[in-house]
Amino acid sequence: MDIRELKKAVEQHGSIRAAARAIGMAESTLRDRLSGVPARGVKQAEPESPGVTRADELESELRTLRAQMAATKREMLDEEFVKRRILKLAEAHVEPPKWLVSARPSKKSPGVPTLFASDLHWGEVVDSSQIGGVNEYDMAIANKRIRRMVEVAIDLLNNHMVNPEYPGIVFALGGDMVSGGIHEELMATDEHEIMAVVLDLFGALTWCINTLADRFGRVFVPCVTGNHGRNTHKIRAKGRNYTSFDWLLYCFLAKRFEDDKRISFLIPNGPDALYKIYDHRYLLTHGDQFRGGDGMIGALGPIIRGDHKKRSRQTQIGEPYQTMLMGHWHQLIQLERLIVNGSLKGYDEYAYSNNFGYEPPRQALWITHPTQGITFSMAVNVGEPRQMKETQWVSWAA
Repeated sequence: MDIRELKKAVEQHGSIRAAARAIGMAESTLRDRLSGVPARGVKQAEPESPGVTRADELESELRTLRAQMAATKREMLDEEFVKRRILKLAEAHVEPPKWLVSARPSKKSPGVPTLFASDLHWGEVVDSSQIGGVNEYDMAIANKRIRRMVEVAIDLLNNHMVNPEYPGIVFALGGDMVSGGIHEELMATDEHEIMAVVLDLFGALTWCINTLADRFGRVFVPCVTGNHGRNTHKIRAKGRNYTSFDWLLYCFLAKRFEDDKRISFLIPNGPDALYKIYDHRYLLTHGDQFRGGDGMIGALGPIIRGDHKKRSRQTQIGEPYQTMLMGHWHQLIQLERLIVNGSLKGYDEYAYSNNFGYEPPRQALWITHPTQGITFSMAVNVGEPRQMKETQWVSWAA
């Protein structure tokens, strides 16, 4: 092929690499031929036609690059595309609202309460007959429990505290909001497909946020994704949130309340959300990054190791925290350095078959004082009171 045919092939295929592959020539050889360097055993190409100049070549390459950039831009579907062009959300909140960090309540006020909702596993079904009758769960029960969670929290904060004057409330959403059908057994037993589940949960959380705003005046909603809501085979480090139905749900909620000045959201790009209540710094994460544990120490081993690693990382980057919040473990642990949430789902077949200790369905509630940090910590029990039946023991007469 002469130089004109080679150039025509490049223009036709859009790049030197594609043209070389199409005509069966090494890319380096094609580049040499186009630049006037003869290959071994090949005669010098005929002089270039005066009608084709270097400027023409550059212009052709420029057109090709512009076409590639346009195609890449069309295919991009990142966070800003979803938030701004699909959901048309305003700038995402990256700082807690001023009432949460700067305002000081009266001296008699207990501080700012936090209701922590995580591990709802909306759409999952727990069969009571498989776990000794100690628990059952489906979407109808989930709807009752999430309403009971808000109602019990309001009751505890207003009818069991002295001078219950609050500047607002934090409603932290900690991930695993939906079951997700990520395992074969969940795909076979979940009550509905994921889209129907997300829509049902959207309605339930809308009611929760509206009710809290009506009662406490202002609501701050920090959100992180869990591992159950993903639409990939394995959880991803890159683009974790953009493959999560948890994140999509949070964006829908933020869109729903974007015109309500009482309510603000913190939806981070990564797995952790950092915010302050007064001078107390919190790090909210789901907890699926921490693995391990054994029959003696249980979940505390991996949780404490994970907290130590995160504290070290955050200190190195100049963003230390005082208390880490996490879900994932379905076990309520309320300490000064870390708070691990229970679950709305409660005890299930997996916990029963692995002989884990019984944990009732419950969520965490606590108050952050302006000067004393975390003070009152309470469990919000959301299940029906369990009636223990007396068992007649068999006796053997000697």
